[in-house]
Amino acid sequence: MNAALKWMPLVAVMALAGCAREGYYDNRSVDYAQAEQSEPLVLPDTRNTGRYRNAMPVPDAPGGFAAQGEDFQAPPPRALNVGSGVSAGGVARREAGNQRWLVVGASPGVVWSELEDFVATRGLEVISRNQRAGQLDTQQGRITVSPGLQPGESEVRCERNAAPQNGCLRALERRFEERSNLASATASGLATQGQMNQQSQPPRLEQRNGEWQLTLPFGLQRAWAELSAQLESDFSVAGRRQLVDQDMAAQTFLVDYLLLSERSRGFWSSVASLDFSEDMTRVRLDLTRQGDGTTLVKAAGTEGDSLADNDIRELLERVGGLLR
Repeated sequence: MNAALKWMPLVAVMALAGCAREGYYDNRSVDYAQAEQSEPLVLPDTRNTGRYRNAMPVPDAPGGFAAQGEDFQAPPPRALNVGSGVSAGGVARREAGNQRWLVVGASPGVVWSELEDFVATRGLEVISRNQRAGQLDTQQGRITVSPGLQPGESEVRCERNAAPQNGCLRALERRFEERSNLASATASGLATQGQMNQQSQPPRLEQRNGEWQLTLPFGLQRAWAELSAQLESDFSVAGRRQLVDQDMAAQTFLVDYLLLSERSRGFWSSVASLDFSEDMTRVRLDLTRQGDGTTLVKAAGTEGDSLADNDIRELLERVGGLLR
C-alpha cells in the first residue's frame, strides 16, 4: 500500500474537525442569542440547608435601577476601600460634636477579645461585662464595641458619665496599631465567636414625591462623622469631585461635582456650542435626623441653581456607595 495513502483518512478527519459552519473556528454567538431560558433548578426539601450558600453573592445596590434612555452607559466600577481608608486591621478616629470614638478594621468579635486583654494588662477592675451588648464596665469608665457602618468594621468608645475619655482612646488606638494580627483573625473566621449583629440594612436610595433622597440606616452623629471622613478622602479629585466645605452645626456639606449630564455631553453638542470644557457644579448635601433613628440626605444646587433628577440620583448613589 502506498505510504501516502495510509494518512488520507486521518487528514480528512482532522480537516473536518477543524472546519465549522463559519470557517476554521466555530462562532457560537448565534448559539447564545438563540438560547432559551430553562426552569430553575429545584433542590429537594430534605437537603441539608446548612451546606448550601451563594457561591458568588452579589451585593445589593444602594437604590433601585432608573432607566436613562437609549444613551445610558453603565458607570465604571468604583475602587474598593475608597473613602475612609480603614483597611483590615487598621484604626481611625471619628469625631462629631463632643463625641469621639475609634473605627477599627476588624469585626466586633475580634475587637472584643482585644478589649478584654487590654483591660487585663492594664490591671483595670471589671465591674460588669456583657459580651452580647459589647460592653465592659470598669471603675475608670465604660468601654463599648459595636458594629461599624461598613461590613468588617467596629466602633470602639471609652466614656465616663457619657463623656469621651481621650486617654483611653489614645491607649486603645496605639494597641490596635500594634496588633497586626487583627486582619488575619477576622479573615480566618475567628470573628464569628461572640460577634454582634452587623448592620443589616444598607443605605437606601429612593424617589419620594418626585425627589431623590438617600436614607442612611444610622443616627445623625454617626452618619455625619463617617460621611465627613469618606468625602474628605473620595471627593479629592481635581476637576471631577471635591469637598469644598462642611458645617456640622447646619449638618451640610458643600461639594463641587462634575454632574452626570455634564459628563454625558456628546461630541456633536460640544461642536455645536464650541465648548469642549467640563465644568463642575457646586452642590449642597443636607443631612436631617429622622424619627426612626435614620438620617436623610438630600442634594440641591446652590445660589438657586436647580439640578436635573438624573444628576441628583447619580450623585446620591455615589454618596451612598461610600457608606456601604
